[in-house]
Amino acid sequence: MPNPPTSKNFGYKQRQAGVVLHITSLPQESSQTAGCLDQNAWRFIDWMERAQLKIWQMLPLNAPHDDLSPYSALSAFAMNPRFLPAGWKLDFEKEFEGSTDAFETYLNSPPHWLEDFALFMALREHFDHRAWNEWPEAYKYRDSSALEVFKAAHQIQLLEIKQQQFWLSHLWQALKTYANQKAITLFGDMPIFIAYDSADVWANSENFKLDQSLNPTVVAGVPPDYFSETGQRWGNPHYDWEKMEKDNFSWWHLRIEHALSQLDVLRIDHFRGLEASWEIQADEETAMNGVWEKVPGERLLQSLQQSMPNMPLVAEDLGIITPEVVALKEAFDLPGMAVLQFGFNGLPDNPHALDEQVENSVVYSGTHDNDTTMGWFESLEPGAQNWVWSQLESTHKELEQVGVDVQMPWPLIMAGLKSVPNWFIAPMQDWLALGTESRMNTPGTIENNWSWQLQEGQLTEELADKIATLIQSTGRS
Repeated sequence: MPNPPTSKNFGYKQRQAGVVLHITSLPQESSQTAGCLDQNAWRFIDWMERAQLKIWQMLPLNAPHDDLSPYSALSAFAMNPRFLPAGWKLDFEKEFEGSTDAFETYLNSPPHWLEDFALFMALREHFDHRAWNEWPEAYKYRDSSALEVFKAAHQIQLLEIKQQQFWLSHLWQALKTYANQKAITLFGDMPIFIAYDSADVWANSENFKLDQSLNPTVVAGVPPDYFSETGQRWGNPHYDWEKMEKDNFSWWHLRIEHALSQLDVLRIDHFRGLEASWEIQADEETAMNGVWEKVPGERLLQSLQQSMPNMPLVAEDLGIITPEVVALKEAFDLPGMAVLQFGFNGLPDNPHALDEQVENSVVYSGTHDNDTTMGWFESLEPGAQNWVWSQLESTHKELEQVGVDVQMPWPLIMAGLKSVPNWFIAPMQDWLALGTESRMNTPGTIENNWSWQLQEGQLTEELADKIATLIQSTGRS
């Protein structure tokens, strides 16, 4: 049996290939509204093994708001209840028939976040899913007597929320063990910021820049860039880094340690926010007006490194990256990212261009925020398409030699597989050669995102064998 990845050896030095697929994008059973941790998750790992894909990257595992974005979650710790298969309660009861020791042990020594999360979710439902700052003041300000009365009146609901999290953890660890036994690395994603309407801000308001009414004074985002002319106003509250540093970043330690109990490797989304973050006054409607505020990211990472010397972290370093951000990443030897779709503007020193890539990096055909490679290529002007083809000319003969169609996205995928970085990852939509209609997310928009799903029959043995042939031919097996 192959050795499973560990935090001390998580495969960065091995040339491997992987896939981006969120849990909700797994094929759904007829009784489900989205993919979940049912037999299809285990089947996907089997298909990956046949395809010789060794890295399964997924989006954040946390419970989202109604817009379904996993990057704006109700908790930085709790898993998404939508991952539960239909009939999970029957499975729970069958597993522990005649014995509730495991669940009782969980309740007797619960995760530090569980009580606040359960209470937050029950209160949120009680108040018609309104944000916590719109609750009656006794609950908004966490009056202890009011909360105790509410707990007593909602014991059954609170217990079920805790059962959900216990069972999700049970299923996830079983899935992780199965993947690791096949030498497949689970690669997760952590948004640097958390949602204002979350159990974390409600329960730990002192960690954030809020006013006396507990409203954000400044919010997070990024200035205008490739994705948006007016920038992206995410709306997350900013951390009170001075306060966090006083207790040696204990909340961050808890957060990272929890994530790495579920995953082998973790990507820090918007890593540049650990060097400086874009602060927008809360009353601004766009992200155009803001200031870069310095962050004690070096001291945070030093603190984390003391408790986990071999930090299995990847820095998402896309967008406006300064020399200071590069220096912070390199000081801790963290792999960064490159996206091939960004590599064809013909400008010198483009870090996404094929001839500018570095070994200690993860290269993608595109990310969940990009159009699919097929959609991206079809959207280019004819002259730009010709330029891309000319840059990928060397891949055509190699694809023909292994019997693979010389049509997009395969030349770009082949170029990624041949590239210098140790890890090459493509979204599942690219491995399936799907178009724009299958895009996962369009930044700056709020509709028709996060809902793409695999259909039954798309994960064929023929496709797996095709991918395995390409992986073998490029030394990533």
